[in-house]
Amino acid sequence: MQELIEYIARSLVENPNQVRVSTHRSGSNLYIDVTAASGDLGRLIGRRGRTAQAIRSVAKVAGARQGLRVTIDID
Repeated sequence: MQELIEYIARSLVENPNQVRVSTHRSGSNLYIDVTAASGDLGRLIGRRGRTAQAIRSVAKVAGARQGLRVTIDID
């Protein structure tokens, strides 16, 4: 799951080397933190949060296939 989110995030930003993705799991919950350069946060969030919502939707579907609830936080 971490690799999927990292691939998507790095594909969207101008500085892919500054993207950091960390995960921690608590039971059936998976928490993913995505950190990027301050200039690239707008690209990850998108207009009115549409890009962030799309990333979350993909992660939720992938997590549901594994029996996980996925929460993504973009910093």
